[in-house]
Amino acid sequence: MKLDILVMAAHPDDAELGCSGTICASIAQGKKVGIVDFTRGELGTRGTPEMRLAESEEATKILGIHARENLGFRDGFFVNDEEHLMKLIRVIRRYQPEMVLANAHFDRHPDHIKGCQLAVDACFKAGLRMIETFEDDGTPQKEWRPKNVYHYIQDRHLQPDFIVDISDFWEQKEASIRAFKSQFYDPNSTEPNSYLSSPAFLKFLEARNREMGHAIGVEFGEGFTSYKRLGVRDLSSLI
Repeated sequence: MKLDILVMAAHPDDAELGCSGTICASIAQGKKVGIVDFTRGELGTRGTPEMRLAESEEATKILGIHARENLGFRDGFFVNDEEHLMKLIRVIRRYQPEMVLANAHFDRHPDHIKGCQLAVDACFKAGLRMIETFEDDGTPQKEWRPKNVYHYIQDRHLQPDFIVDISDFWEQKEASIRAFKSQFYDPNSTEPNSYLSSPAFLKFLEARNREMGHAIGVEFGEGFTSYKRLGVRDLSSLI
């Protein structure tokens, strides 16, 4: 299946936390969107890889995305090397996305930073025809390079290069995040406390999205950064 947008995420729930409002808005516009999670989140303080997988499947239903894969990289220990790049290149060539949304270039979690650079490098190398990759059935893949790679803002505050209005999709975004029940605040949970499980964390997330929305005169927004300079052909496309 060819996708318009492929979201790359170091952990299950990164995409939901960082850009699920944009995912929903894009699907509402008729675009096909998929997510590739790099790890199973097995180093998380709460939950298990099996629980994270089930929660990911529930979030997928809420978002209505068209495809989702988990590459099974080692949480906390994946690196930007040939082995990992080749696996990601295969995914890029399989879905041929026009656009990629990837982890933040600077953030609290080192995996997010590694995931950002891995995504950038894989998107470039996926366009080199001399790198050979194959589907599971042995069919050769054709080279493919996404036109744009943007980075969703995660825990640390970054100055966005642009902000997407997600006001109509905030409730859907929040529901997709809460699908990861093991990770976030639950007064009945017997799991150990974590950075994410504090009741203040989801309040912070809402405040962040409100702040981004306020910056462009709407209720909720999601900010993104870009390595390359952005341009428009029509000034009327700006809000």
